[in-house]
Amino acid sequence: MDDIIRLDSIAQYNSLRGIETLHPLVSVFDFAEMRLIPEGRATYGFYCVFLKEAICGDLKYGCNYYDYQEGTLVFIAPGQVVGIGSKPGKPMPQGRGLIFHPDIIRGTSLGRNIKNYTFFSYEANEALHLSEKERQVILDCFDNIDHELHLSVDKHSKALISNNIELLLNYCLRFYDRQFITRSQVNKGILEKFERLLDDYFQSGMPRTHGLPTVKYCAENIHLSANYLGDLIKKDTGKSAQEHIQLKLIDIAKERIFDRSKSVSEIAYELGFKHPQHFSRMFRNETGYAPNQYRSMN
Repeated sequence: MDDIIRLDSIAQYNSLRGIETLHPLVSVFDFAEMRLIPEGRATYGFYCVFLKEAICGDLKYGCNYYDYQEGTLVFIAPGQVVGIGSKPGKPMPQGRGLIFHPDIIRGTSLGRNIKNYTFFSYEANEALHLSEKERQVILDCFDNIDHELHLSVDKHSKALISNNIELLLNYCLRFYDRQFITRSQVNKGILEKFERLLDDYFQSGMPRTHGLPTVKYCAENIHLSANYLGDLIKKDTGKSAQEHIQLKLIDIAKERIFDRSKSVSEIAYELGFKHPQHFSRMFRNETGYAPNQYRSMN
């Protein structure tokens, strides 16, 4: 397996790519001005927002390539392993990039809310595809951050840079909401697949050996990232993927409780609970009754 390059600081990335470092924690650059480097893999200690404007290069996540489309945004969180450099004969991609270290947002509104931007954990094939107007909004945000980086650092610099990055990410949230709507045909059937997967899981013997199904397990079997599946279902139904799993669990539990040949503990183990009392507590929270009370009532 190829060695993975570790780039922990903005200065390390800029040095590798031949980019001038204007600020130790933030950098905005044009891909056309970056130094060409051999293809490899790297892990970053900072956040990345890459805008690709043409199909002229690949980004590699793990062992899979994803060809960019015009006006595409990809987000990378610290610690993710991604491909860097270009395949032989490939031209330098067109577009712009923003990288920022977690230290620039510590103690700020963005630092407190960075986990809300779940698209940093999406897979490459779940990237954000922009209209021309949306693309221009993103470029304006890049320009505002770049303008601030060219000014002398003062006591207002951190807040202004962080606020502009937060504005950029908030626009991305808006555009992703639009994409969930406009791609409804592409996403059609995912909720049905999710429901069918849960039915199959509980009908098999897997709960006894593997425990309760997780959002991660479901997402992997639908070939999506956990965050993308969760956000898609939330936008479509108003409920989280975890809430759907819990509701499915309670529906199945209600049916199985009618089988008086099995104790509540046996049913709990069949559904994937390690401790029957945890099942009883969840059942009471959802229905208002303990399992045995519900059985007696019906």
